[in-house]
Amino acid sequence: MAETRAPADSARVVAIAEGWLGTPDLHQASVRGLGSDCLGLARGIWRDLHGAEPVAPPPYTRDWGESSGREVMWEAARAFLIEIPVGAAEPGALILFRMVASGPAKHCGILVPGPAHIAR
Repeated sequence: MAETRAPADSARVVAIAEGWLGTPDLHQASVRGLGSDCLGLARGIWRDLHGAEPVAPPPYTRDWGESSGREVMWEAARAFLIEIPVGAAEPGALILFRMVASGPAKHCGILVPGPAHIAR
């Protein structure tokens, strides 16, 4: 039987993401209020929406994906999320970023409504 995926409630995703504001940056962590990296944020939102994570991420370095040239984050996201064109992204969407145009996507965030800002 084919798996079907339904989009998450965007308002709920944004509300959950906003609950992570102020969480310190901590590599490989995923604990709201204590520490998280970008992948940890996505993992925490998944847990709030769906319960247990389908897989545990392996240990990774800050430069992961650069040496292999593989799109590790993109491949993982495609396995569990619904891919849409960036122009169709609306609040609540998980957005993947490339730090350099020729490198792999290795950063992510949640699109929220309103003007762009960086929370620290």
